[in-house]
Amino acid sequence: MAKASPGVDRLLGGSLGWLLRVPDRRGTHSAWWGHVPFAAWLIGAARPATLVELGTHAGVSYAAFCQAVLAEGLETRCHAVDTWQGDAHAGHYENTVWEEFSRFHAARYAGFSTLHRCRFDEALADFADGTVDLLHIDGFHSYEAVRHDFETWLPKLSPRAVVLLHDIAERQEGFGVWRFWAEVSARYPSFAFDHSHGLGILAVGAEAPAAVRQLCDLSDPADAALVRQMFATVGGGWRAEPEIARLAAIERSLTWQAARRIHAGLHAVPGLLPLLRATASRLRMRKVRRAAA
Repeated sequence: MAKASPGVDRLLGGSLGWLLRVPDRRGTHSAWWGHVPFAAWLIGAARPATLVELGTHAGVSYAAFCQAVLAEGLETRCHAVDTWQGDAHAGHYENTVWEEFSRFHAARYAGFSTLHRCRFDEALADFADGTVDLLHIDGFHSYEAVRHDFETWLPKLSPRAVVLLHDIAERQEGFGVWRFWAEVSARYPSFAFDHSHGLGILAVGAEAPAAVRQLCDLSDPADAALVRQMFATVGGGWRAEPEIARLAAIERSLTWQAARRIHAGLHAVPGLLPLLRATASRLRMRKVRRAAA
């Protein structure tokens, strides 16, 4: 990895807790794992008073935000909005996703976080205009849907507001966040990550936090590439972990199955086990006699 310039050192320096923090939702499948370290950095840099996430699913991104709030000792109020039913892009899923995450959430974050099980538009009435400092949009990914989500929540944003858009690099059929990102990133200071389907950062508020504005103002391509590489590298480790865990579980299962087959085979041959035991006993006795000689 290239050496950081003084500007990047200042941007990413200070406490490196975001770099070393072990995420709460390890082992949970998500397309968001690659951005978990950035979420931790952003909470420390932006220190939002109110955070809203539109589209939470299994909670990997939301848990990253909440965990960082606790680690930084902030008084942030966090809100997750989702129907927990899925959609055509994320897939429709059983109520067990909601049940598991709501239990996980209640045990860790209930003191400062609220889950709103409803549609995004239905939650608008729960927030006063000009109060949301950090908005993460990760709902239905068509161009029309993401544009609607951004525009309907825009009045809720504070003068310090930062907006995150996930899937800005995803161009498969039906995904249009990239189109909306091309438009909106020309209107506000912005920074884009390409890994893990892409994450766009917008400094929407005129008084957006200094560190976020500095990130969006990186003018040296080498500095911008270094920042992207750092977060992609750290996030890549967490992105790979669920797959590594899955493969390890398969390996353990196959090893156990093989052991069971061997055990069954030994019992299937009459007299084989007593013969093996007697042979092992004779070998042990020979080893003892040689050691005593």
